[in-house]
Amino acid sequence: MANEQQAVNAEIPRADYAVVGGSGTLSSNFPANLPDEDVKILEDNLYFETPYGRSPSMRLFCVGEKRVLTVRMHGWRSGVTRADASRQVFWVFREAGVKRIISEGGVGTVNKLLDLRDFIIPDDYLDLSVRKDVMLDGRYLLVMRDALCPEMREALIKATKKRFTGRVFTRGTYAVTDGRHFESPAEVAMMSGHADIVGQSIAPEVYLAREIGACYAGLYFTVNYGEGIRKAWSHQDMADIFYDDAPMIGEIILETIRTVDADDRHCECLSLRKETLLKDVYNEVSSKG
Repeated sequence: MANEQQAVNAEIPRADYAVVGGSGTLSSNFPANLPDEDVKILEDNLYFETPYGRSPSMRLFCVGEKRVLTVRMHGWRSGVTRADASRQVFWVFREAGVKRIISEGGVGTVNKLLDLRDFIIPDDYLDLSVRKDVMLDGRYLLVMRDALCPEMREALIKATKKRFTGRVFTRGTYAVTDGRHFESPAEVAMMSGHADIVGQSIAPEVYLAREIGACYAGLYFTVNYGEGIRKAWSHQDMADIFYDDAPMIGEIILETIRTVDADDRHCECLSLRKETLLKDVYNEVSSKG
């Protein structure tokens, strides 16, 4: 209990990079079980008090000289809304000074041409969730052009092709639903033609990343067919993918971190965060709240 209390009160460490772990790295205890000699765990089981509640457990590690904060399964846990979990995680990232964020996870297919174990680095998203206005302070108008950082996407594409011999799709649209259930055949049919994959995590993360001025991109792999795409799919197939591919996904993430510089950014991500014209309204609401 003493060690946990000490972690809760710990000062948030500086880190230029962050990894929002999903189902892809869950079974690998990322990055602890990877053999890379330039990777070192610096601190573990870190908890921080945030305006949205106590944060999930985080890990601080380094890749060479690059410091990285990582969290498991997007910070989701029982008793905490997914909106608050996201705010807790990204508030910590903001306080840590994070500039580059990589997310990963398993997704379902919406595009009938996709098969299991295909990798997709999406370039757009379609938010069908009801978790609207999930923000930290409302100071910014967020322009969502190139919401998935082109520079980081290119690094992820190269790293994935280097490590994976299967199909890698270099663009696509990620449709976001609330979950925690999978989508019905009618919902998948509605998305068809508008999206390629479906999952539950890219929003609100993509908004919060832009709000804190960080570049954000994700690596996603298909673990199930959307209902109606095929007659049936096997839960065992999903489990096998989670356990078999976790080390490779971890290596792709580490390779991407090695190849992108935190300070030398040539994208528009930071400039697409604008000061809101409604600041007086937000200040008035905040003072009354």
